[in-house]
Amino acid sequence: TRGVVNRRGVAKAAALKEAAAGAWRARSVLKRHNVSAVLSVGGFSAAPAAFAAVAGGVPLFIHEQNAVPGRLNRLLAPFARRFFASFGPEAWDYPVRDLFFATARRRERAERVLFLGGSQGAKAINDFALSVARELQARNIAIVHQAGRGDLERVRSAYEAMGVEAEVFDFDPRLHERIAAADLAVARAGASSLWELAANRLPTLFVPYPYAAGDHQYHNARHLADAGAGWVVRQEALEPKCLLELLGEELGPVSDRLGETIRPGGAARIVDAMLEEIERGGKE
Repeated sequence: TRGVVNRRGVAKAAALKEAAAGAWRARSVLKRHNVSAVLSVGGFSAAPAAFAAVAGGVPLFIHEQNAVPGRLNRLLAPFARRFFASFGPEAWDYPVRDLFFATARRRERAERVLFLGGSQGAKAINDFALSVARELQARNIAIVHQAGRGDLERVRSAYEAMGVEAEVFDFDPRLHERIAAADLAVARAGASSLWELAANRLPTLFVPYPYAAGDHQYHNARHLADAGAGWVVRQEALEPKCLLELLGEELGPVSDRLGETIRPGGAARIVDAMLEEIERGGKE
């Protein structure tokens, strides 16, 4: 399947046709394996199985990762047995791997800054990191920078030209170790990254991706910022002082508040709730 949002005309019709065909195939899979429930996390790739569950009478559960629900999740919410939201007054703890909690620690001051643009990179964050690199080195603050595959060589060369030492990489399967070693981060605000950083209690300056659907990354980051558990700045307003002013702040209280925003075992609690709902439905 392909995404339907932001497509028009023939392209949109083709995407809808693929989703319908996928739902038909998915329904046969659900029947063949006698599936008891479907958990959808939204997005076009989840649409066929989610629609097949509704059409086939299979209990549908929805996990909404972001502060602003996606279109598919909003559409199917009335048909879901339970709606597990990661944000809001009735939020469920986001499923985060235990190792992020196991390596969590209280940060006191910034001695190592981690710039996270994702494995594909984020040019705005890359350019921002380069703009503050000399000042960070002058303050004896170590720089660790995930620049992404496409921008790796440019960023690495730029650091070398400035004479600034930095750990620059694109993808690292043990990224959690770099997160655990850092004292302050600059990152996008996708749900997975945000909650992993929160679980590790790493204070973060969030720079939301400005073109995310429904501006959900901004609202994700705003959730932590409003709780005094981080900071958020729009990409167009990002400038060196946004980070440099944080270097002198006491990070301990922010790190503590991050530890209050999420608990381990989120996945298990969601599964338990699903099983209870399925059992209750069977008795009815």
